[in-house]
Amino acid sequence: MSSTGVHTSSASILTDFKEITKVRLAVSVVFSSVAGYFLGADSIDFVTVFLLAIGGYFMVGASNAYNQIIERDLDALMDRTKNRPIPDGRMSVSTAFLIASIFTIAGLIVLYIINPKTAMFGAISIFLYVSVYTPLKTKTPLSVFVGAIPGAIPFMLGWVAATGDFSIEPGTLFMIQFFWQFPHFWAIGWWLFDDYKKGGFFMLPTGKRDKGTAIQVILYTVWTILVSLIPVFGVTGKLFLSPVAGGLILLLGLGMLYYALKLYKEKTAQAAKKLMFASVSYITLLQIVYVFDKFIREWI
Repeated sequence: MSSTGVHTSSASILTDFKEITKVRLAVSVVFSSVAGYFLGADSIDFVTVFLLAIGGYFMVGASNAYNQIIERDLDALMDRTKNRPIPDGRMSVSTAFLIASIFTIAGLIVLYIINPKTAMFGAISIFLYVSVYTPLKTKTPLSVFVGAIPGAIPFMLGWVAATGDFSIEPGTLFMIQFFWQFPHFWAIGWWLFDDYKKGGFFMLPTGKRDKGTAIQVILYTVWTILVSLIPVFGVTGKLFLSPVAGGLILLLGLGMLYYALKLYKEKTAQAAKKLMFASVSYITLLQIVYVFDKFIREWI
């Protein structure tokens, strides 16, 4: 084989590996976990941060690989997923299962090195995502509720990694990301409704792109904003948010709410796509504001 052929083959293998583990999604999850760690840590241990990032990537990568194994026949029916490694025939099920298994074991070991509770929550996350959420996606819209549980664990997982404890602080971080999941995934479900329909997935609460779904998107967006502001009132233990930071969070939330209201008004896939991007911006910027607010208050 020529050197060009070897290079092309290596690049293709790397691309398939990134797709089966959904690297971009994994990076966003790791970002949430590290943000939670910074919020919970009295002092930063960069070895723990490294282990949390690696362990978190392993667990997310494993979940995604198992998911693509289970949904391989359905993925072949949808435009956005038909070119994934397994349905496209570029990766065998056995290879994907080997990757998922190695990642699961390695992830649990790495997280256990941090502390047992971190590993426990990592195990709960992968179990719920693979064994409960994935099969329910073709059965009931309540799958989004189940999926919101493992989806909300990363933010709080960082705090547990920093403290070895689960209490009101990581519980609050969990609630923020839990309620955020609903408008986020309903926006995706609305935007990709026709493609999801080909695979038989039920993502919207009413099963339709209608007024009822849009109203629920608005309600859960409002609830997400309210939960995000709870730390301002000093009732969440060591997790506290200054009034200035709370004002920034409120502005970010109103921005997301604006797009939720636009979805209600327009009821189009394009409006849903804009809401999806707005929701990603909201949760990312929220985590940045929370972390910066903590360190600024410590330095003043």
